[in-house]
Amino acid sequence: MDELNIIRAYYKPIQPTVSVRHPEISYQEVQPNTKIENYVYCFWQLKTRQPLQQDYYYRVVSDGCIDIFFDHKNPRDNFVMGFCRKYTQFPIGKEFDFIGIRFLPSAFTMLYGIDAKTLSDQSQELHNILPDFSDWINTTINPSDSFDTIVKALNEKLTIYSKNQTVSCDQRFLKALQLIFQNNGYLDTEKDLDIGISPRQLRRIFNFYIGTTAKTFSNVVRFQHILNTSPSKQTLKDSKPYFDVGFFDQAHFIKTFKTFYGVTPSEAFD
Repeated sequence: MDELNIIRAYYKPIQPTVSVRHPEISYQEVQPNTKIENYVYCFWQLKTRQPLQQDYYYRVVSDGCIDIFFDHKNPRDNFVMGFCRKYTQFPIGKEFDFIGIRFLPSAFTMLYGIDAKTLSDQSQELHNILPDFSDWINTTINPSDSFDTIVKALNEKLTIYSKNQTVSCDQRFLKALQLIFQNNGYLDTEKDLDIGISPRQLRRIFNFYIGTTAKTFSNVVRFQHILNTSPSKQTLKDSKPYFDVGFFDQAHFIKTFKTFYGVTPSEAFD
């Protein structure tokens, strides 16, 4: 569906890289093939190079996306995580190897017809949501497979699936998305999203495709725009890029940033 290229063209959902304080942990992202790039932002892997001395707490920041992920060593453990209105942090043990698919905003719903609101702010076992996909992961992925081999299999699986689907989307929703992206999330969703529908209809379609309201999603886009500027303590102090996307003062920005990231900017960046 070519109309979806506006999402990839405008939006780059960033997750924080693993801290240099943890050289025993690696995180990498691989781009999908061009046939599914309008649906999938990346495939990712988070794993330990060697066992840790204590449990690792992994932080997922708000990015507007839905992810499917599984335990490489035990693919039967596979899950889907919906839109999160704030950061999520959870312990994943001293040794781990997780592989995932990060779908671009709304793409998961467009492909599978799942109401995104039913997934929001939680992770669920994938077999409860997409039993066929869950079974495929369990029967196809082997613990001995390399990440490259798994990425190839996922690319093929999703390419075939998307080719066989009739993907359609509310054009008013796509227009609203484009306006949000073009303004880096800085707009009045009640007044500036002039797409010919009522505020109630707008809430309904955003809840269905994204998993939250247009206003909350816009705030996440605004937050992600700041991350895409590759900020540091010094640039935030000198350039103050948060003023460009409607934060009234530093305190307002810090409060919002901590909600989506889990720590303050000074704690997050060098």
